[in-house]
Amino acid sequence: MDILLVEDDESIRDVLKSYFLNEGWNVKETGNGKNALQLIQDFKIDLVVLDLMIRGMQGEDVCGKIRQFSTVPIIMITSKVKETDTINGLNLGADDYITKPFRMKEVIARIHALKRRMDMFSSDKLNPITIKRFNRGRFVVNFTTKEVFVDGKKVDLTHTEFKVLNVLTNTPGKAYSRYDLTYEVHGYRNIDVGRTMDMHIRNIRSKIEADPKAPLYIVTKIGSGYKFEYQPDVQLS
Repeated sequence: MDILLVEDDESIRDVLKSYFLNEGWNVKETGNGKNALQLIQDFKIDLVVLDLMIRGMQGEDVCGKIRQFSTVPIIMITSKVKETDTINGLNLGADDYITKPFRMKEVIARIHALKRRMDMFSSDKLNPITIKRFNRGRFVVNFTTKEVFVDGKKVDLTHTEFKVLNVLTNTPGKAYSRYDLTYEVHGYRNIDVGRTMDMHIRNIRSKIEADPKAPLYIVTKIGSGYKFEYQPDVQLS
């Protein structure tokens, strides 16, 4: 796996790089936001570990600009601990969020979990049916191209948002708690990031629902969690 490490604290960057190399991953590194954008465009990058407090350009701005041209998974690392900071990072398209101080084993475990999910969701074995249609064809998911269409219009989802929708549409009618859904998507359950999944659901609803406050597709089942309301009406292999 090719990782881009964006961290302007050299001591932290050196430690992270050492652990990443020990895992057998290739690492490109920088402490500058503008350089990070250039590296993503110049090289094949599988995952970005992005600190928010960096030189040249704030991490939030880097994340937002990456999402304008790439769906590469992004793990934010930051000393900002307010819930609003986490929500803002996820709104910009981050896939995961780790706060400082952190344990190196946790960072490595998060990356491994995200990598497993990346591999699983890119496997044709997960979705032998490559296209599913719901609500008389008004809602279409193409699992091969990772595209979603609502009423004939393409919906732009982040990597993680598509994975959330993937899980829900592959088991329509099944309700997932935020913790179970986090496990299915990220590979771990963590009570501290339970609300993170709520934010992903809110973002998806804002893109696929005509009225996000009265959703038709992803509904909340009180006491159980989230579920996809419609069963597939047409399946193409």
